[in-house]
Order: sequence, then structure tokens, then C-alpha cells
Amino acid sequence: MTAETLLPGTGHGTGGGHWKPGEQILWRYRANGTDRVHICRPVTVVRDDAELLAAWMAPGTRCVKPVLADGSSIDREPLETRYVKPRTTSIEQWWGAGVLKLARPGQAWSVWLFWQQGWRFKNWYVNLEEPLRRWSGGIDSEDHFLDISVAPDRSWHWLDEDEFAQAQAAGLMPAATADAVRAAGDRAVEVIRAWGRPFRDGWENWRPDPAWPVPALPVDWDRQAM
Repeated sequence: MTAETLLPGTGHGTGGGHWKPGEQILWRYRANGTDRVHICRPVTVVRDDAELLAAWMAPGTRCVKPVLADGSSIDREPLETRYVKPRTTSIEQWWGAGVLKLARPGQAWSVWLFWQQGWRFKNWYVNLEEPLRRWSGGIDSEDHFLDISVAPDRSWHWLDEDEFAQAQAAGLMPAATADAVRAAGDRAVEVIRAWGRPFRDGWENWRPDPAWPVPALPVDWDRQAM
């Protein structure tokens, strides 16, 4: 078996157990309104317990991302047609600095930390999403379009409100779901203003174990969660 065919995760993430630091799992997102995985990022577990899952996506990681059916970037498509044109997936390497992802059980958002080269902390990024569902190989969720950027000086602002509105107009998000997403965003803002966890916990000073290898993307990255 090659590294490309090894299945990450050992099953510790289900049945009340937890993954150990250094284990490799998949952080995945389904396409909105479907069961089809269209984003997959192999990550290394930093911490996993009853309060928090922390996972590291290393520079150079091969990831799955959605693209338009002709292979062009979704971000370059006009907003009015961005969510109605046929899509497929592409495998690309993450060339930026790594990303640390933090998620609390049952919470409708995760918090990502970004750095510039040389470990200059850039910002926190609050990704509004369906609460993470654990399975033997990792975690699955569905992105909810709306996001929040939080600067090192604790100032913050909404991101992608235009995409959030367009997703509703395109029928990808019912009104009730949109209301719940906005309410979750408001709760996240309350945490930011109070400088609650994980913002106050010093994760911007965390560094990965240099012995950790870059996780491989398995050939069955889109397999059914079990």
C-alpha cells in the first residue's frame, strides 16, 4: 500500500473516543444541499478532547476544492451565476502558510488561524458552518457562506455577506437556515467582543511539531462517512 491509499484516522474519533496528537484525519465539507463532498483537507490532530478539536493543515498539503465544470476558478465567476453553473472538483496544493483550525463540539462555527511567512500572525477567521460531524476518518460539515475576520488588535468585520445573500437567492439556503446562520454569527461576535475562547487562549503562539509529515490525500477522500 502506498501513502496515497492509506486511510487516515483510526476510528478514535467516534464512539466517545478521541484522536491523539499527531494522528492524521480529513477535514471535509459537503456541497450545499447535497451529500457530496467537494472540499477535503488532510490535517494533523493537535488536540482532541471534550472541549476542542484543533487540527493543523500544513503548507504543501494536497487538498480537494470545488471548481467550475470547465476547470476555472469559482471566485472568478460573477456572483450572479456563481452558484448555478455546474461544478466539479480539483486537487491542488496549499501553497500558503499553514492553517490551524479550532472547533468546539456542537458549535456552528470553527475558528481558523492564519500566519504570514516567518510566523507573523495575520488574523483569526470565523467560518460559519454546520456543527462538525465526526466519523472514523475525520470530520464533515457544510459551509454556510458567511464569515468573520478578526484582526490581532481584536477588531472584526463580516466577510462574504454578498455570497451569503446570493446563496439564498440561488436556493442553496432556505430562509430558516439563513436566520439560524445569522444568529450563530451574532453569537460568535459576542464571543469575540468578550474575547472568549479560543481567542484568549494564545493559539497564535502555537507552533507545529517539526517531525509531523505533511498528510497525504487518500484516493478515497470522498468515501462515505462511517
